[in-house]
Amino acid sequence: MKINEKNLSAFASSATPVDREGWLDMRSEVGKSYQRRWFMLKGNLLFYFDKQGEKEPVGVIILEGCTIELTEEESYSFKIVFQCEGGRTFYLCTNSQASMEAWMKALACASYDYMKLMVAELQRQLDEAQAEEAAEALVTVSPPEEEPKVPPRGQRYNPFNKAPDGEPKAVPGSRHHKENAKPETPRKKTTFRDIHKAFGRKILADRNEWRAMVRQREEAKNKPLIQL
Repeated sequence: MKINEKNLSAFASSATPVDREGWLDMRSEVGKSYQRRWFMLKGNLLFYFDKQGEKEPVGVIILEGCTIELTEEESYSFKIVFQCEGGRTFYLCTNSQASMEAWMKALACASYDYMKLMVAELQRQLDEAQAEEAAEALVTVSPPEEEPKVPPRGQRYNPFNKAPDGEPKAVPGSRHHKENAKPETPRKKTTFRDIHKAFGRKILADRNEWRAMVRQREEAKNKPLIQL
């Protein structure tokens, strides 16, 4: 595969989001000594530099068709293995268990094949959710039966109630009942101010009467007794 080095260098130094970056010790299959490099992961491209902040990377590893595996050479070390014919293996080493696990997880999820699997899984979950919604929409719910309503108070009629003497019985709904029906007298509206004023006067009168009784009792207690 042909790679444009200028485009890769421009992409490495661009303001595109960085998935993970940090110092790692690295060696290849040929050399046995580790070299410290600054690594930067962007998508499925793993760039490494001699120093942090450099614009041009020393190299790049395309994370496609490879696996991320543990090694037993050094503490907190792992390797990137390309399974194809003539594929290389890169050995990386961190300084802690947490850092090693984080790097291995980030590199394993960076390939395009992994992204395709994730998209396929999300599409499957979406299809299942849409199928469940369609099945629920087909279920018909019978409307509840209407409960009998109580007739209004003014239209109630008890046939056992006796009508006064001399007054004919009227059946509700008949013409005679409508003729004898008395028109309702409109209620007089009383404002809150009138109610407050009327009850306030009564309360004030009762309070004054109670105070007068208390005053009389106090005067009776303090009045000297007359000796005969």
